[in-house]
Amino acid sequence: MTPPNPSFTPTRTIVLTGMMGAGKTCIGRKLAERLDLPFVDADAQIAEAAGCSISEIFERHGEEAFRDGERRVITRLLSEGVHVLAVGGGAFMDPETRALILEKALSVWLRADIELLLSRVLRRDTRPLLKTGDPREILERLIEERYPVYAEANVIIDSLDAPPEVTVEKTHEALAAFMKDNPQESQKQQSRKAS
Repeated sequence: MTPPNPSFTPTRTIVLTGMMGAGKTCIGRKLAERLDLPFVDADAQIAEAAGCSISEIFERHGEEAFRDGERRVITRLLSEGVHVLAVGGGAFMDPETRALILEKALSVWLRADIELLLSRVLRRDTRPLLKTGDPREILERLIEERYPVYAEANVIIDSLDAPPEVTVEKTHEALAAFMKDNPQESQKQQSRKAS
């Protein structure tokens, strides 16, 4: 394990966004370990709060009810201490949730191409949005809709078909560079803590 880098200590929660299969949970866990921060998966928190799986929430209550619960959980998580937070692929699409993330956190888009996403998401049958038709067509449509919005993230990292440590290192370096180039981002968090 690579030790934490003392020259980069996040003062704000780091939020990983991107499509299903981009590696948000895997990279998030390893990045949190690297930064010596807690890791939180928003979907796991939502499922725990609802007492059922994400798929069951979609089936019983629909996507709109899921997104409402997701927004409330993310709002709560962003009010807690600094950590690494992986959010579901649709969370950043919600204007209210996105504005909150951009205000209170450092956002990272894990961008991946269609082939990589397909190779990863087809391994498991736990993606409710892919149960309604051809996975490739659904992902292509979601990419077209979501990638322009995901591009609003503070940092963009290409998720590769490589060991996760490669993406973790790229993410860590990009976040450190972003904070160095944007010191006001750290100051915003400090001024919020003082008030």
